Amino acid sequence: MFDSVQKAGQYRYVSNLGNQPLSPLDGRYQPVVAELGDHLSEAGLNKARVLVEIEWVIFLAKRDLLQTGAEIDSVLTKQLRDIVVNFNTDDIAELAATEATTRHDVKAVEYFIRERLTRLLRTDLLELTHFACTSEDINNLSYAITIRDAVTNVWLPKAEALVEKLRALAIEYKDAAMLARTHGQPATPTTMGKELAVFVHRLERQLTRVRNSEYLGKFSGATGTWSAHLVAAPSVDWAKESQTFVESLGLKFNPLTTQIESHDWQAELYSAITLFNRILHNLCTDIWTYISMNYFKQIPVVGATGSSTMPHKVNPIRFENAESNLELSNAILDSLSSTLVTSRLQRDLTDSSSQRNIGLGLGHSMLALDNATRGLSEIELSYPVLEADLSENWEVLAEAIQTVIRAEVAAGRSNISDPYQLLKDLTRGKRIGNEDLISFVNGLDISDEAKERLALLKPGTYTGLAAALVELISTK
Repeated sequence: MFDSVQKAGQYRYVSNLGNQPLSPLDGRYQPVVAELGDHLSEAGLNKARVLVEIEWVIFLAKRDLLQTGAEIDSVLTKQLRDIVVNFNTDDIAELAATEATTRHDVKAVEYFIRERLTRLLRTDLLELTHFACTSEDINNLSYAITIRDAVTNVWLPKAEALVEKLRALAIEYKDAAMLARTHGQPATPTTMGKELAVFVHRLERQLTRVRNSEYLGKFSGATGTWSAHLVAAPSVDWAKESQTFVESLGLKFNPLTTQIESHDWQAELYSAITLFNRILHNLCTDIWTYISMNYFKQIPVVGATGSSTMPHKVNPIRFENAESNLELSNAILDSLSSTLVTSRLQRDLTDSSSQRNIGLGLGHSMLALDNATRGLSEIELSYPVLEADLSENWEVLAEAIQTVIRAEVAAGRSNISDPYQLLKDLTRGKRIGNEDLISFVNGLDISDEAKERLALLKPGTYTGLAAALVELISTK
């Protein structure tokens, strides 16, 4: 804090605020994104590393791939797996202390496993720990596990909840006629439900891509060749055994890699999430615009303040906050996608620091999802505003009239030339009313049946199949 005046307007800064979070995701917004920390924090990564290392020991021992004869029964298996289940803050601190000496995070995990085996009086299994592994064998599987679990168990439910909220609004407003605006100008009417259904359809497609994502893993040693494995145990089919091990973790095996798994699957996943984000961003800007047009009115939250100086205001902050966080999320995820797919020759470490920011990318998306979902719960449609807007724009029926004339001409029931120009002269840049259109239609050289159809037409009923189209998203 600033402790004393040096000169007018200048202060000497003294740090006495303690260890404060630098990212708002770890401070102001931490409650919204806390679940991601279980997976994509440093602690979450280390827990996954411990899991992979322990499962590798169990796998080697149970299959006796090195012909050590070391037995591992169900009791010991449970004891080892309980190390992962019970992984806690003391373990996190222990790993940090070990890493301070080793200066190597994965080596610290190896020593952690060895120490636990020693506690269990199974020193005969010590050399199975981290056997023939390069650090990236452990890391790539750990990241795949943590990303898979974070996306599947945390991000996806949030995204699905937003889409379901939007789906419910689309169905509720499927018959709510409104004036469309193409290029910002009055255009052929639609319904609010149909416009929201478009976003449901777009977002759901990207969720399907996310749900179908592959989470790949490699386990093939220092340069992806199983060289050390073969020298140590030439009779073992290491490629097959590695595939079995990777798949036992719920991952898809990648047999062709360098020292690192190529991370292409991550780029594919982030591409789907960023496209989801961009579509959601589009939704937020549209809802914001509808609010500014008074199509939607915001439901005031008790006790909330819209403006520090203008008491009447209810600001659309949920959608503005969502926009900002979607942009931040995409900046991070786009950077990861471009960075992670490139590694010099057989290995460089550009991916190491980059991957530690995956949680930030997903975290900002999570925060946007939370705000957008809450925002959708704090608006309601202003039917009178929609109806008034429609009643002031009868000229949008020009499309219908000129199209009917064209159909009449094509059927030989009219000789009118250039129907489009005829309606353009009547309506372009002009405001006309119901009586003007009825008078115009009655003077046309078209069939009486066509005139009757057009006479019944109103902007609020000229919505085509809009309401029916909503049925396409009424169920998943």
